[in-house]
Amino acid sequence: MIVEKITMNIENMEKEEIEKRHIEKVYLESAHLVKRVQLVKTDHGKEIGIRLKESRDLVAGDILYMDDKNLIMIDVVSDDLLIISPRDLHEMGTIAHQLGNRHLPAQFEENDMLVQYDYLVEDLLQQLQIPFKREDRKVKQAFRHIGHSHG
Repeated sequence: MIVEKITMNIENMEKEEIEKRHIEKVYLESAHLVKRVQLVKTDHGKEIGIRLKESRDLVAGDILYMDDKNLIMIDVVSDDLLIISPRDLHEMGTIAHQLGNRHLPAQFEENDMLVQYDYLVEDLLQQLQIPFKREDRKVKQAFRHIGHSHG
């Protein structure tokens, strides 16, 4: 099977529609969500080719295949993350500036900033005394690096 288009995300489906189907999952690392062409395997051993025609990243919950009885969807394995919890706007600005200088991609959930684990960032957070914790957590989207030059 080759998937060329994602038409729906499971979050946009009614609960009853989900429950009446057998669900298989394709577990991807968050870095693989940006790949438009790849060969993947479901948790039931089915191989699926993904060759997306549109320029878009995969997202946790994207449905690769669905019929009346079955559904195959994308899920994401947990990433090793630093969960940064600045106490005020000054701390947020300070760490955002520092991480921006390193061109580190970040995601935000409520008042937390999420970055992939890096021992240098962990040291920086300790030096700046900005609250953080390290944990394995699933993210819905890939950490996308944005190309930039200082030239």
